[in-house]
Amino acid sequence: MIDTVKTLGIVFDDEQKIGYSSGEIVSGHVLLEVSAVTQIEAIKITARGCARVCWNEGPVRASLPISAAMATPLLPHCIKEEVEYFSASQTLTETADGEDRQWVSLEVGRHEFAFRFELPHRPLVTSFSGRHGRVQYWVTALLQRPLLQDQSVHREFPVLGHIDINSPSLLSPISTNKEKMVSFWIFTSGPVSLSVNIERKGYCNGEAIPIYAEIENCSSRLCVPKATIYQIQTFLAKGKTKTYKQAVASVRGNHIPSGSSDSWNGKMLKIPPLSPSILSSALIRVEYILAVMVQIPGARKLKVELPIVMGTVPYAGFGARSASVSSQFSRDMSWLVLALPEEPEAPPNYADVVSEAEFELYTPSLSQSEDLERQLGGPAFAYIQEFRFQPPPVYSEVDPHPIQAPEQPPQPCFPTTPSAVLPF
Repeated sequence: MIDTVKTLGIVFDDEQKIGYSSGEIVSGHVLLEVSAVTQIEAIKITARGCARVCWNEGPVRASLPISAAMATPLLPHCIKEEVEYFSASQTLTETADGEDRQWVSLEVGRHEFAFRFELPHRPLVTSFSGRHGRVQYWVTALLQRPLLQDQSVHREFPVLGHIDINSPSLLSPISTNKEKMVSFWIFTSGPVSLSVNIERKGYCNGEAIPIYAEIENCSSRLCVPKATIYQIQTFLAKGKTKTYKQAVASVRGNHIPSGSSDSWNGKMLKIPPLSPSILSSALIRVEYILAVMVQIPGARKLKVELPIVMGTVPYAGFGARSASVSSQFSRDMSWLVLALPEEPEAPPNYADVVSEAEFELYTPSLSQSEDLERQLGGPAFAYIQEFRFQPPPVYSEVDPHPIQAPEQPPQPCFPTTPSAVLPF
């Protein structure tokens, strides 16, 4: 039997919508195109939303007798769980029941069947796809025909659980500090201290986090400060937990020689496009932290962590230093004029030129550093920091050593007539 269905698809009325929220209407139509006269029983549509997690925990042996189990390879044990957030269904067209039941006959061509349903008014979890689980919302259309197998198609649609970063708990500043004693061989090198604070806890995509930090290096080693945003995905199922952590953005500061200090007076860390924080799901949590660390060659790094929340409703204080560029653009075009410097900008920061990979390549390990210091009879970086990883001279638009143009010898007062016609 030739299948007369050429196309079965789902089209939303607003294909450009970034995300639906609680209580909003999701509408569209089922598109059905047939190449011949076709009889159908019904077109049913179902909308669902759920969270699913799954990962392998193990391995464990299969449940077999002892003799067989000893010869059976170890098998991973899959841990999974699912929670449903909402479900709705509609029948777009169907036939009447009874002895004189008649199928719906569709002519050749394209047919559209509209659907419309409302999302629950309770808070919904934001759509998300992670390492060991997903939060999904989708629509499924089921085509039922007499004497033929059912045919289905489905499409996902995004949902946003809004987080307003203007709430008092997300506008409060955060600060922390920590100190570490650095040692080499059997001697104490000295402490390295770090103090960090940020203006607020909540941010949105497109913003930049101004970081204020004080780093004091009283050790004998060269230190490198760095700030990183980490995304932490936590999956929960069957009483067990699985965590995945990844860096999503970072910025590095200048190297700090022994006996020196450095200050970050609002060093900007740009936030890339990220999924909003998920804090209310029973299966999946998505959290973010801002980690500011001091890398110490040959020793463990000094690190502090500040929790941050990625929201969906932007910060309303447009006069603040950390207001998002996108929010300012929609209200005031003067930012474009302010963005143009009146004077030429200085060369790039040295930390932006030398990559972290290059720095790590030439950084000695703990054992190498201790051997070198034992041979030199003192801190190694006291010798080598004069020659490697030093920033360029301070930028100035006035050349401190101008090149003097050589004086020109006096020109003889001869006539300008060509020599070929001069008289003898």
